[in-house]
Amino acid sequence: MPAASQIRVLIVDDQSSIRQILANSLAQLGFAHIAQRKDGKEAVDYLAQNPTHLVISDFNMPVMDGLALLRAVRGNPKTQKVAFIILTGEASRDLVQEAVKAGVNNFLAKPYTVAKLREVLEKVFGPIT
Repeated sequence: MPAASQIRVLIVDDQSSIRQILANSLAQLGFAHIAQRKDGKEAVDYLAQNPTHLVISDFNMPVMDGLALLRAVRGNPKTQKVAFIILTGEASRDLVQEAVKAGVNNFLAKPYTVAKLREVLEKVFGPIT
C-alpha cells in the first residue's frame, strides 16, 4: 500500500483553476508532493529533471496535448514506468482508444468527486494510505 504522501504527482492542464482544484483534491487524500504545469512541453521539461510517480494530464492543451505527452512519457526510458491518468471532460472514442494504445493507466472524467479520484488512483496504485 503506497502512502499518498510519498507519491510525487505532476498535474498538467492549461487551465490554472482546474490544476488548483485537482491539487486541492489530491491534498485532501494526503498527497504532499504536487507539481503543476500548463502544457505537455512544460511537463516533459519538468519530468526530465524531477522524479515523478504519477502524471495527471488533460487531453486538450496548447503546445503539446495530453496524448502527445503520454507518448513522450512512454517513449522515454527514464519516464516510461510513470503512472499516467488522462483527465477529460468529453473525449472521443478514437482519442480514448489512442490513449489506451499509448499506455494510459486510467481516465478521470470531469467533473469528478474526491471519492471518484481516490477510486481511479487506487486502480492504478492499489489501496492508498
